Amino acid sequence: MLVQKEQKILVLVGPTASGKSALGVQLGRKFNGEVISADSRQVYRGLDIGTGKITKRETKGVPHHLLDIASPRRKFTAGDFVSKGRQAIDMIYHINKLPILVGGTGFYIDALVGRIGLPDVSPNTKLRSRLQKKSTEQLFALLEKKDPKRAKLMSTPSERNNKVRLIRALEIIMSVGSVRSTEVQPRYDVLWIGLRPPLDTLDKKIRTRLGARIRSGMVQEARRMRKQGLSLRRMRELGLEYRSLADLLERKVTKKEFEEKLYRDIRRYSRKQIGYWKRNKDIEWFDPKQARKIEATIRAWLRK
Repeated sequence: MLVQKEQKILVLVGPTASGKSALGVQLGRKFNGEVISADSRQVYRGLDIGTGKITKRETKGVPHHLLDIASPRRKFTAGDFVSKGRQAIDMIYHINKLPILVGGTGFYIDALVGRIGLPDVSPNTKLRSRLQKKSTEQLFALLEKKDPKRAKLMSTPSERNNKVRLIRALEIIMSVGSVRSTEVQPRYDVLWIGLRPPLDTLDKKIRTRLGARIRSGMVQEARRMRKQGLSLRRMRELGLEYRSLADLLERKVTKKEFEEKLYRDIRRYSRKQIGYWKRNKDIEWFDPKQARKIEATIRAWLRK
């Protein structure tokens, strides 16, 4: 099915713990929409508490797409996300509902809506084998040298420590010259809504949310996934929470050190997310408390 630019998509972005998921549900109920999750790790089955994945009860009956669609033991790429995401958009349009893209993985969202393109580069096994021998620090340094713009996009802790993605980025760059050289025209009529609470409020929410996830069994979930075959190496590739959980499972850190370091990493990640989205001048930013103003903005856009 050919997608036309006039098709409307609501995109809801913002840093972790800003309230995107809850607002996505609220807007889905208000505007007859369905949510497409734009989170690079919530696509994986079993990574529930660790990723802060929305629960069935929290969805309040609003259908959610692109959750639990891949094995955590296998790589799910941005290209996979774009393919699955566009299928979901077409399906939602087919039933006359509004697609609402909600998440914090900026590169995935930009690729899906057409702000950037993904080059079609086949795997280079010899190059991958050579790059695999390097550390993530060495790979990121090489990426900064080869393509500074792409390195900046991958500067978050979860990205710069993800060996699989770093190798893929280098593989593409060494084939076509630059990942960013494939920019394209947007595919849809997009309304960009951004949530940005005051930083002190955001930090408190990050700490509270992390404490709640730990109490809910985040560590136990990681142990269970480990028993089911998720290697510590793969856990570290998944980044952020899972890198810290791998250290805890290997007893490289104490429980207290794990909690404090993870809080600092998530806090740092939230700033990187804000920095990423600042480059998109189409985003209208709101405090999460401005729900009525957000709804009025959406209503006006839908009438156009």
